[in-house]
Amino acid sequence: MDLFEYQARDLFAAHGVPVLPAEVATTPAQARAAAERLLPAAGGVVVVKAQVKTGGRGKAGGVKLARSADEAEQAATAILGMDIKGHTVRTVMVAAGARIAHEYYVALLLDRAQRRYLAMASVEGGMEIEQLAVERPEALARVPVDPRVGIDAAKAAEIVATAGFDDAVAPQVAAVLERLWEVYRDEDATLVEVNPLVLTDDGQVLALDGKVTLDANAGFRHPAHAGLEDTAATDPLEARAKEKGLGYVRLEGQVGVIGNGAGLVMSTLDVVAYAGERHGGVLPANFLDIGGGASAQVMADGLDIILSDPQVRAVFVNVFGGITACDEVARGIVAALEMLGDEASKPLVVRLDGNNVAEGRAILAAAAHPLVTLAETMDGGADAAAALAAAAQPSA
Repeated sequence: MDLFEYQARDLFAAHGVPVLPAEVATTPAQARAAAERLLPAAGGVVVVKAQVKTGGRGKAGGVKLARSADEAEQAATAILGMDIKGHTVRTVMVAAGARIAHEYYVALLLDRAQRRYLAMASVEGGMEIEQLAVERPEALARVPVDPRVGIDAAKAAEIVATAGFDDAVAPQVAAVLERLWEVYRDEDATLVEVNPLVLTDDGQVLALDGKVTLDANAGFRHPAHAGLEDTAATDPLEARAKEKGLGYVRLEGQVGVIGNGAGLVMSTLDVVAYAGERHGGVLPANFLDIGGGASAQVMADGLDIILSDPQVRAVFVNVFGGITACDEVARGIVAALEMLGDEASKPLVVRLDGNNVAEGRAILAAAAHPLVTLAETMDGGADAAAALAAAAQPSA
């Protein structure tokens, strides 16, 4: 789960990472009131920043300086409602300004390939770090971090030395790295990034901007993290699927996809997309993994989610029977259609393979449900579903 900047800032503050005072606002009037409170102690300058989970806010006009409450209100008026790379701005953060002497970059992340953590740091922050990494990779230090040890004083000193921080600022940066490690470890994060980490004119090191990604799989350890979720931007169907314990992601196509196992579902999306090229360019409408169990209730929940999507015109159920045998899956499909009744009104193409496939196909054939078409192969099923979706497309 990616956090908004203000949420990352709050986590930083809770763990002792030095940050500037800030408030959030969802209306221009709230931004004005926040500026009135912050300006006296902020050197007469605040920054109004769009809160969206994407980069490039400054270039898009989503970050503005304000030297009065009036200017802050005007800035919020301009920013709220703005579209930045497909993200609508619903909230702004009004933060105290800072007189910046130098900008740095630091980050902690999960190095999946090496099965460890990685600290990255550079004395050149404030720019696109991806661009820096490509054009001058030597300017970005990469220091492995042992998950069993983390970042203690010795590791923090190693990181700042490798990155080439000046002796005068190195102790402060090292202290910030230790606090950022606490954020990473204690909040079960997979990414903690500060760009820029700044040195101010008066010699303070501050986290001026932050990006944090939390591991959703660790949510059971952090009940408070549920309050950080951006429910306003969550697709209603994805929210319903999450409540049912289904792995569902909505896409933009017309063929609903149900499978058991993430790898099989991903392969099915590709096959449907290829088949769709032959049928007017129809595409997969979703990713839906029902997991290892395909009971009637699980199948009913999955079908209900997919059939509730108005863009879906046909559904492809692609199941490989393993621990859950194909006959169990078939019974689940038949029972699910009975449970849904008239709510099931779109054609289903079902391909079964694996454990007890003959029994599963026999059950579906005996049921003879008018919406169900049996397919022998994955490619054949994808083609049939794509053809049905194309045929159901409204005429222009």
